[in-house]
This record gives sequence, structure tokens and C-alpha cells, in this order.
Amino acid sequence: MKPKSLEIRQTKYEQLLERHIRAGDGGGRARIERQHNAGKWTARARIAFFLDEGTFEEFDRLVVHRSRDFDLDQQKYPGDGVITGHGLVDGRCVFVFAQDFTVFGGSLSETHAEKICKVMDMAMRVGAPLVGLNDSGGARIQEGVVSLGGYADIFLRNTLASGVIPQISCIMGPCAGGAVYSPAITDFNVMVKNTSYMFITGPDVIRTVTHEDVTKEELGGADTHNRISGVAHFAAETDEHALLIVRELLSFLPSNNREDSPRVIGTDDNDRREERLNTIIPEASNQPYDIRDVINAIVDERYFFEVHAHYAPNIVIGFARLAGQSVGIVANQPAFLAGVLDIDASIKAARFVRFCDCFNIPLIVFEDVPGFLPGVRQEHGGIIRHGAKLLYAFAEATVPKITVITRKAYGGAYCVMASKHIRTDINFAWPTAEIAVMGAEGAVGVLYRREISEAADQEAARRSRIAEFEEKFANPYVAAERGFIDEIIEPANTRAKLISALALLKNKRDTNPPKKHGNIPL
Repeated sequence: MKPKSLEIRQTKYEQLLERHIRAGDGGGRARIERQHNAGKWTARARIAFFLDEGTFEEFDRLVVHRSRDFDLDQQKYPGDGVITGHGLVDGRCVFVFAQDFTVFGGSLSETHAEKICKVMDMAMRVGAPLVGLNDSGGARIQEGVVSLGGYADIFLRNTLASGVIPQISCIMGPCAGGAVYSPAITDFNVMVKNTSYMFITGPDVIRTVTHEDVTKEELGGADTHNRISGVAHFAAETDEHALLIVRELLSFLPSNNREDSPRVIGTDDNDRREERLNTIIPEASNQPYDIRDVINAIVDERYFFEVHAHYAPNIVIGFARLAGQSVGIVANQPAFLAGVLDIDASIKAARFVRFCDCFNIPLIVFEDVPGFLPGVRQEHGGIIRHGAKLLYAFAEATVPKITVITRKAYGGAYCVMASKHIRTDINFAWPTAEIAVMGAEGAVGVLYRREISEAADQEAARRSRIAEFEEKFANPYVAAERGFIDEIIEPANTRAKLISALALLKNKRDTNPPKKHGNIPL
């Protein structure tokens, strides 16, 4: 179920803006209008749009700063640059804070931080998601170390709340210096194109220290963090779009780690066959296809909510529903780099797997992986360590795990992608699956190099050995004989098989050995 459509027409926004000005909200008419003219909504408009209408309950509206700085002492605004409270999103409780750039540039003071910490503590006690709408120039310089201490107080709560309640950051303006670490700890980051940016040090400092000339957008804009760094998970076109993304994301998530993944009443047929899946895999094993076509054909309403779409596109992650139940999907993408696992793909998928495990969201894996990406850059970059993160995440996860091998499952990557050997509950394979130590051509080159080199017709000898290898090893039946594959299924029936497997695993209980925590190879 997609979130209900929310639209604020220009006239309604202007009425809201005028009401806030009359009520004395924000930093006054001039600053509010400057915010509006920059293409950014005010903090109160964002909250009003984000939450179900009329449900916002505010905390600490009259709080002001305690600074003894003479200039600041003459400027006190109720709320001190951040609005905090709670409301409903699709009828479910959500806590929210929104930094107000019209008050001291949204800078963080002692009281500003205390307000955020208070709402974070309440979200933890109640067991409800926390959404932060970030729009701040950073620490309030006049308050010195007190302001820095406020950041540390927030970071501590982000860390303690991690895995207990979903935390979502929406970057809707500047977020620089120490301020970036809070969004970095949270589960998902949404950035707005052209109006938001994140970086540790700005372009001016970089120009002075390293003599590199770069703009704010190039250094830390939405496109940069969605495509290059992977810090952000979504790139929104406008404030409105960003808030709609957050609402939809919340619809797939439980409110806390003690709840099961949410269910909705759907209209899609659980036994729906998708005949085109029987022919979606190309005849030639080196030909690409788009794994999203497979996912969309199988999930409820043919709707897949992709996460991190622009980063490491050789692996696809996101949320969908099967028989109304929210599931997390991890899938190799043969349409990009043949679906290999590399450093970025391993990190991207590992963090998503751990998130789903934290919040009891079953994992569905679609596997078509030729192995790990070879190369000096990958080896020197630590592909061994980073690839182990994904292996660790799947092995550690205790939620229901179901894997469907659509085509290639080669080498160590076969083990990593939720194989039976690392506690995956149900492993299916399509008849087109190829499960082997390596591809047929590579294997033949190793095993029969001398024989082929001595043959009168080397090409004929090579083709013969490749055909023999494919028949003996590069198919799902050898693995099925060993019990590593539970069933070889007709692709058209994949939806029904997955739904049946989820029903079987509904009451699954699995645990890890008692320990403080594991030591994932970070």
C-alpha cells in the first residue's frame, strides 16, 4: 500500500507561512521569506506536510537559549531554532525534530541539543520511529564547547537507539562539520537536490589546505552522496518529494525491534503465475537482463521500493510486500558489471541486511553472481574485508531468509549470497541456475589446459570440455542432490513458492550464541 497522496497547493502554503509569521514563529518575516525564496520550506511547514493533518503535538515550544554572549542575549526566539514533538504517519506514532534555519541558521546550541535529546529519549521509551529534518549551519560558535557537547549527546542517543527504533534523517539544507555524524549513524538518509549538502570540511577549507577547487554541490550534494560516497540513500527533487519518500519508507518498517514487519491487506493473488519469468533468462550465460524485471513480476502489486538505487548498481536492495507482508530484497544485478560483488556492493548490501535483521523484516535474495570483482584496486581496497561484511551479515541474521538462484552462483560469492551453509532457511533454484566453483570456460582452462593445447583441433576440444563441465557441474541438480538446494522450481511459480515459504517461517525462532556483540570486519 503506497502512502496516501499529499499535496500542498501554493495558496495553502502561503496561508501556512502567514500564520507562522503572525504567531511569531521562526526568525521573522524576512528570514522566512528568504527561506521560501531559496526553494526550501520552513520547519513548521515541513512538519505539517509530513505528519497526518492535525496530529502534531509539540514539546518545549517556549524554550530559549542560555547564552551569555551579549549579541545573542538580545536575540531570543521561542524554540531556539528547532521544533520537536510527535504525531502520526498513516495513523502510527512518529517522533520528529525539524531544525529551523531562520533562527540563527539552525545552529545547535545547548538548549537546541537538549530538545533533540529529549525527543530521542521519548522515542526510545515509547518505541516509535524518529525522523530528523536537518537544516543547520552547524554548532553555535558563541556557545563553544557546550555546543560540541550537545552534538556528542545526540550521537550517543543515535548509537543507543540503533537497532531499537528506526531512525531516518532528511537533509533539507546544510549539514556540515560534526553535524554529519548523526545522520551517518541513522538508518536512512534522504537528501534534496540543489538545496542540501553534507561534508566534514567545506570547499573554502579544502581550497586552502589541499588546493582543490570544488563547489558545495560537487563536494557534498545529493547526487554526490547518492552516487559516489553512498552516504545518502535517496535523492529527492523537492522538500515535498523528500517527505513523501520518508512517509513511504516508514510504511514498510515496524515501529521498533519488538514488532514484526508490518502487514497490509492486499488485492494481489498469492498464487499468481508470471509466465514471462520462464523465458526471462537469456540463452547465453554472458547476456544481461534486469533483475528488477524479476522482482517486479513477483512482488505484490508489482511494486518494488528501491533503496540506494544510484550507489553500487551491481546489487539491488529495497522493500516490497508478499501476501501483504513487508520483506527486504537483496539481488545481484546482471545488467551492471554482470552482477559481481565488489567493495561498494558488499557494504551496501551488508548494512541493509543488518537493518532488516534488526527490525524483523524477512530477507528475500535473488542470486545471479559470477563472483567477486577481480583487480588490483579491489584487492588493495580491501575486498576481502568488505566482502566478509556481507558474509557476516547474512550469517548473523536470524530473520527468515529465502534465496532464489536464477542463474550464476559461482565461487565464494555463492557462499556469501545467503547460501544454505550460512543458515538460510529455504533455498530455491530455477532450472537455469549454474552452481559451480567458477564458470565453465575458466574451469576448463584450469583443468584441461594441457589436453587442449595438445589437441589437433584446440577449439573443438575446448568446446567439448565446456559442454561436459556444464552438464556435470554447472546446473542446480548436483547441489540439490546434496541438499544445498531445497527445490528446483518453475520460474513462473516463484511468487507462490516465496509466499508459501514465508508462511512456513512465520514463527521461526533462531538465536546466536550469547555474547556482548560480534566483531564484524569493519
